[in-house]
Amino acid sequence: MTVIKDVIAKVKQLDHDQKEFHQAVTEVMEALEPTTKRHPEFVKAKIYERIVEPERVVLFRVPWLDDRGEIQVNRGFRVQFNNAIGPFKGGLRFHPSVNLSIIKFLGFEQIFKNSLTTLPMGGGKGGSDFDPKGRSDMEIMKFCQAFMRELFRHIGGETDVPAGDIGVGGREIGYLYGYYKKIKNEHTGVLTGKGLEYGGSLIRPEATGYGAVYFAAEMLATKGLDFKNKIVAVSGSGNVAQYAIEKVTQMGGRVITVCDSNATVVDEEGINVEKCCFIMDLKNNHRGRIKEYADKYQTVCFEGKNVWEVIKEQDIKVDIALPCATQNEIDSESAAALVKNGCICVAEGANMPSTPEAIKVFQDNNLLYGPGKAANAGGVATSGLEMSQNSLRLSWTREEVDHRLLLIMKGIHKACLDAADAYGKKGDYVIGANIAGFIKVAKAMLAYGVV
Repeated sequence: MTVIKDVIAKVKQLDHDQKEFHQAVTEVMEALEPTTKRHPEFVKAKIYERIVEPERVVLFRVPWLDDRGEIQVNRGFRVQFNNAIGPFKGGLRFHPSVNLSIIKFLGFEQIFKNSLTTLPMGGGKGGSDFDPKGRSDMEIMKFCQAFMRELFRHIGGETDVPAGDIGVGGREIGYLYGYYKKIKNEHTGVLTGKGLEYGGSLIRPEATGYGAVYFAAEMLATKGLDFKNKIVAVSGSGNVAQYAIEKVTQMGGRVITVCDSNATVVDEEGINVEKCCFIMDLKNNHRGRIKEYADKYQTVCFEGKNVWEVIKEQDIKVDIALPCATQNEIDSESAAALVKNGCICVAEGANMPSTPEAIKVFQDNNLLYGPGKAANAGGVATSGLEMSQNSLRLSWTREEVDHRLLLIMKGIHKACLDAADAYGKKGDYVIGANIAGFIKVAKAMLAYGVV
């Protein structure tokens, strides 16, 4: 067996029940196979074995009182995976599906994503199995404060800087940061995604969605193409999807899909500026369901199905796919349907939204395929810019932050192609993203010795 196969086998043996983590490790490690011959020093120092083990895993209980005065108990997680190039950095996810496997996969992916941004940030992730849906603002605040009563011990501006993720938006970050500030009696940049009034950055809410579209635009440009008059499928209806829709529309594309966990809406006329604003208000302020979009604009609604299932079953033409919902939302059958229906480009706005089988379909059919660790790095890149502004005690303009984000996404795209070319896999964004992200971290780990 090769070093890479040994590492994958050991992870599956030791963490036998963590299927999402297995998937992430397998995808990254197989992509790193070419580096073992060119960098025997990494093999000798057991960098591959060390990088799949987190620095530490924190698991804690979160007891809190609901509006009826009843005690609720949830689990809290923080996985601090690797801080070789900077403080641990990665979001917090509040969702009933959250478990150790999902948090570890997200934290592992974050190592390479953060490295690709070129900013000094390590990889980490956290969250809870708490479900914010249907909860009052008071209950959300009580939970966030109870969660922070334990988390504060493990984070800090130079140690670990969490951000938002699924279920954790501006409201939750405000409650979390307010309680951290109260406990610690200090105003430091220990969380990103903060409100503008207390240290947040312009463009941060837009960054992941904008970044995914910027990355897709770079991929299209390699074929002499752009977004103009392209039919675009977007999944999700949260922060990432909202701003991906906005940016695609600005670039001349026509987004025809949006979804949440209950239903998918297909709007063949396209989700224009007015409709996009309605989605933002519906989801961010009213916490409503996407079916209300279909009711308002008299469009088709498919309940209980995701975007990719609908495209497959209804045989809908799509030029570009932007999966922005959650992990493993596109399977091999849905991927085959996208190919059949004319898709030329897939850029992942979510973390690991395509199964390994789906990725194989994309690559076998020569689609432009941008993996999440590259395509959705815009969010954490702008979090890094927020950290910089907090350290400098100043705020950059919207135009300056957006310009920096665009340059970072262009840089990530170039780094992926350069690494793929250097290791004999020209045009392979999966190989390129993993190797480009890994090399920097591996060299830092090597420099530190055995720690």
